[in-house]
Amino acid sequence: MGEERRKSGAEGVEVRGMHRDELPEAVAVLARGMRDNPLHVAAYGEDPHRRWLSHGRLVAGLFSVSQELEFLCAVRGGAVLGVTAVAPPGTCRMSPGQRLRMLPHLTRLGPSAALRVLSWTAAWGARDPDEPHAHLGPLAVDAGLQGRGIGSLIMREHCARLDQAGTLGYLETDKGVNVRFYERFGYEVTEEAPVLGVPNWFMSRRPGAR
Repeated sequence: MGEERRKSGAEGVEVRGMHRDELPEAVAVLARGMRDNPLHVAAYGEDPHRRWLSHGRLVAGLFSVSQELEFLCAVRGGAVLGVTAVAPPGTCRMSPGQRLRMLPHLTRLGPSAALRVLSWTAAWGARDPDEPHAHLGPLAVDAGLQGRGIGSLIMREHCARLDQAGTLGYLETDKGVNVRFYERFGYEVTEEAPVLGVPNWFMSRRPGAR
């Protein structure tokens, strides 16, 4: 985890690299902030509590088996308000060993949800660009704090790092409103396709865009 920090001038929010001991708080933010995403409703079911619990388990498992992930978080007063993970070039596709280590986390979701998650991740993985890229996601701002510019602060820092490294950016989203959000930072839609019956958009960003 990088410790480089950049101060933002917005309401005392700071965007920086995340420390390993902040991971549980980050998982909680992602679980709450993404609980009602259309794809998560399709994967985990209609019960909001089950979606919150299931997505937290999935994200915690992903983070535990993916040591290469880098993190950015927005913090204020020591509290994590928003977070994203970024897989550096060449690391977003799981190795056979990583897939094996994910199995216990998937089984905790229940057989039906686990199969849906596997179908979802396979559909996403099939569309990963062959070109080296930094793979963004998951990204979320905590529930109740969305729409206040916190996600924009995270994206500005992420894109600044992409530009500095000259790296292609790539992401997936299941929300049309997010498409417009990411387009503000130079991402462009490369494909749209249903996943678990839910519209999904696949987006990439060339260095220096916008």
